[in-house]
Amino acid sequence: MAAQPSYPEVERLLLGRWPETRIDPSLDRIRRLADLLGDPQHGYAVVHLTGTNGKTSTSRMIDALLQGTGLRTGRYTSPHLQMMTERISLDGAALTPEQFVAAYVDVAPYVEVVDRSGSHPMSFFEILTGMAFAAFADAPVDAAVVEVGMGGAWDATNVADGQVAVVTPVAVDHASYLGDDPADIAVEKAGIIKTGAMAVLARQADEVIEVLQRRAAEVGATLALEGADFGIGDRVPGIGGQVLSVRGLAREYDDIFLPLHGEYQAHNAACAVAAVEAFLGGNALDPDIAREALSTVTSPGRLEVARRSPTIVLDGAHNPHGAEATVQALQEAFSFSPLVGVMGVMGDKDVEGLLAAFEPVLAEIVCTQNSTPRALPAAQLGDVAEGVFGADRVHIASRLDDALDVAVALAEGGDSSGGSLGSGGVLVTGSVVTVGEARTLLTVEPG
Repeated sequence: MAAQPSYPEVERLLLGRWPETRIDPSLDRIRRLADLLGDPQHGYAVVHLTGTNGKTSTSRMIDALLQGTGLRTGRYTSPHLQMMTERISLDGAALTPEQFVAAYVDVAPYVEVVDRSGSHPMSFFEILTGMAFAAFADAPVDAAVVEVGMGGAWDATNVADGQVAVVTPVAVDHASYLGDDPADIAVEKAGIIKTGAMAVLARQADEVIEVLQRRAAEVGATLALEGADFGIGDRVPGIGGQVLSVRGLAREYDDIFLPLHGEYQAHNAACAVAAVEAFLGGNALDPDIAREALSTVTSPGRLEVARRSPTIVLDGAHNPHGAEATVQALQEAFSFSPLVGVMGVMGDKDVEGLLAAFEPVLAEIVCTQNSTPRALPAAQLGDVAEGVFGADRVHIASRLDDALDVAVALAEGGDSSGGSLGSGGVLVTGSVVTVGEARTLLTVEPG
């Protein structure tokens, strides 16, 4: 009997597959794998999420609320910050490396069968999706919270049929794969809305709502719209988060402490509450359970304070829409003077749009790069940044650890416009990968 592989060996095997950014619009391979595994994704109820921004935070809130009702949960999200194990969770806890290896070993023989039967082998994301579905069935879970990897209709997760489909705000991202028009992007994302499902829709542009409404009518799904059917009421930002009220589908929930910054997280919480009410057949949650569950939510890499003196904040915003929400939240929750940015982006992103969104709040920016082949070289990012910030506000450090050192020194030195010594902060942003690598350098444990 062959020895069981180690976690690093499983990581290498998975990373040797087609990456997440290489897309083949087909569900044939994942369907074959799911069939060989006995269609584990049909063994539990599913809440399926798509959208451009806010999916992972909303997934974590839904997960916490479902656990609060006494259900055993599985959660599948992407990408990860530091370890692949973060993508698959049981009852809110990421798989251990040993559990992750066991999940891989369980599906590996069936992956080989699919590899031999198709024109090309299964991808990294397809195999991880199969691992998640199988791990949830083995647990077993009562409910799975499943986030798409990219898009919706052709995403590997879409072999599952969500009884609740959640669509977080749709904007332009992955333009080379999904297009650069929100309405066109919405067509792909609408594919997760299935026959008879309840679709919970966050605030959207009118043209996006039209696409989603058309899909719901085609499949006989019911829509719940933020603003019309549910939403946030009072909201008071505070130390360590915010206090808000949520108008759900079934009742009002007052005095909720959400330990996350930003109005967008309040909207995510409203979507999560509505999604769980829909999951429960339109019934209200116990208000005390809702308060307790949401008070425990974390969202690593989303306006996360990773260090003090000076304060270093990590945020994985990687498109202009996400950056604008981050900027609003920064201004509401912090008062850094100066705030210095450390940015490393992927080469296929709207780099100028991202820089322009952050420019009003960053005194200076340190351009760097993460370790992946997709990373835009720091010098190229610096060239674009000079056109947005001006050369005197731009620094370049190819190594992320050096970039952090430069930014800390700048933040600790105050600024020429009156900032005081020691009141500065550092924002690390531009990519989830950059934030994950910074998290590791700052010795923050994987979430």
